[in-house]
Amino acid sequence: MTDELLISPFSKRNGITLTLFGAVSLLTSLTIFIGFSGLFALGMMFFALGSVGLILGIAKVYQPAISFKLTAQGMFFYHRRGQVFIEWHNIQRLDNVRVNQNMELIELPYIGVKLKKINPILDCISPRLATGLLTEQRPLLMTAATQDEDLQSLEGYLGAEYTPLIVNGDRYRGVLAMFGHRCQTLNEQLGYHVYLSTDSLDRDPKEFVNLLRKFQQQASEPQA
Repeated sequence: MTDELLISPFSKRNGITLTLFGAVSLLTSLTIFIGFSGLFALGMMFFALGSVGLILGIAKVYQPAISFKLTAQGMFFYHRRGQVFIEWHNIQRLDNVRVNQNMELIELPYIGVKLKKINPILDCISPRLATGLLTEQRPLLMTAATQDEDLQSLEGYLGAEYTPLIVNGDRYRGVLAMFGHRCQTLNEQLGYHVYLSTDSLDRDPKEFVNLLRKFQQQASEPQA
């Protein structure tokens, strides 16, 4: 296996197409509104499609060209707000995230990473990236609430996010403390500390998990 592998997100490839589609649809809607007032409903349809397409397209264009770099030491995760590094020897478990709802196992669009210690993550993640991930993880919090079925417990977890965090003797404050608390909460509720969106992958999530496991296994093997 190669010692280094770069992953380009598949979702980015349609960014320019979506952006152009959105822009053309918006221009079409403006033309209809100005010149064909009787086709107002059609104009609104183009306006709605164009707005959604433009927003999604721009978001994809601004995604990093590389979402992951897998090395012999660990994996780099690249986000538009920054990057974070996870060492293979600090990973206890990784898998597709699944939850049980109404006696049915549902797979969420995330790769879950359970860590042995969260300190290395808190020591290398930037406040800007931590803030972005806190925002993106709101749907996971709602999922955790439905799993726990105890909103008071969830409110308690959310309240604790605003307090300093002490982990293995290290003290964290502010956004890093909030992110650390969130990692601990999601680990208790869903089983993982870090969640990697499947939108950042270049292949099927199950295949990507197998790829990560191969790199982790290779890192654990004694060097010849």
